Amino acid sequence: MGGGSFLFLRKIRRRRPRPRPKKTTEMQLQLVDAHNNNNSSSVAVVSGKGKKKICGSRLWMRFDRFGHTELLECDKSAIIKRASIPARDLRILGPVFSHSSNILAREKAMVVNLEFIKAIVTAEEVLLLDPLCRDVIPFVDQLKQQLRHKSPFGIREAGLEESRPSTGGQWLPVPETAEGVQHELPFEFQVLEIALEFVCTYLDNSVAGLERDAYPVLDELARNVSTKNLERVRSLKSNLTRLLAHVQKVRDEIEHLLDDNEDMAQLYLTRKWIQNQQYEALMATAASNSIVTHAPNLRRLSSNRSASMGTSNHSDDHDVEDLEMLLEAYFMQLDGTRNKILSVREYIDDTEDYVNIQLDNQRNELIQLQLTLTIASFAIAVETLIAGAFGMNLNCQWFSINGIFGPFVGGISTMSFLLFLLMLGYARWKKLLGS
Repeated sequence: MGGGSFLFLRKIRRRRPRPRPKKTTEMQLQLVDAHNNNNSSSVAVVSGKGKKKICGSRLWMRFDRFGHTELLECDKSAIIKRASIPARDLRILGPVFSHSSNILAREKAMVVNLEFIKAIVTAEEVLLLDPLCRDVIPFVDQLKQQLRHKSPFGIREAGLEESRPSTGGQWLPVPETAEGVQHELPFEFQVLEIALEFVCTYLDNSVAGLERDAYPVLDELARNVSTKNLERVRSLKSNLTRLLAHVQKVRDEIEHLLDDNEDMAQLYLTRKWIQNQQYEALMATAASNSIVTHAPNLRRLSSNRSASMGTSNHSDDHDVEDLEMLLEAYFMQLDGTRNKILSVREYIDDTEDYVNIQLDNQRNELIQLQLTLTIASFAIAVETLIAGAFGMNLNCQWFSINGIFGPFVGGISTMSFLLFLLMLGYARWKKLLGS
């Protein structure tokens, strides 16, 4: 390398970028509805300070029986263990089935997917998905407000009455309520009623807004058929179709539940929870009594207890009157909302038929005008043909007659006019032209 220039390579020391301080996540917001939490609602705000966000975790809000709330950030496995539901139910609550409507009964929970309300209801709590969504915040307020008005003592006493053993060790049925006194619905049905009421009110308000906007647009289209009015009606029809699909989905889901008593019986989570408590207490009583030496007699006694308990539970499992009345009320409300949408659609169809009749009438008038002009053009063409024939430079005796031009032109014009009237009368005789 003599005389050559040496190339010195410098090792550039790369500085590692300093870790930026983590910004607080959106979960640190104090909730849009924090102004309602003045008394007993305890809101736990999830903070991302100093913690990494769990992969696949989503924001949930927990409600207990008395309206107390708590924000949770859980992943799928934590929700599955907490609510004892299969993993496929979480896919129903995911974004893929965001516009579907489902009310599913599981062993210890009820999965509710109604429009934007996505919740998992158990006998003791409610897990609401995406509580900070704009459409869900009013439902959160309504749920807290109505759950706070429930009597905690009544709920506890109802549970104690249903699980109260007699002096003989057997379980006694709950005494019937007195006439005129309405017993309170179980916790899961209270939540389901609030969700159905909120969704039905939302759909009813949407239909009312659609009716308020539809009739002026359709009347304007009937008066003036223009591109602008047709575009407004097209947008109106798309909104109507989308709204009808949402109402139909919720209505079909309620109708499916009403047609199957077994599915409705599975939704009685509080009753199943009380039965499990009774069964565990009975097994504990049987285990404590098994210490006595008379084992055969005790086996008969325990078998009799289990048989009596099984018959009473079997009779209770088919009692779905409360849920049936609840679902029927909202089914009728959704049916009325659907009828309103169908009436608007019928009005749109009637307006479209009227507009089509107007357009057909105008088209017929144009065709008649075109036919009249065609007959006139034919008559004029005949006159032009005769005038052109005599305008040729040919030897004719009529050319030598003085003053023949005026009578000749008047004659062929009169003949053409008579030909026009003749063809026009023929068209009217064939009813090709209106009167």
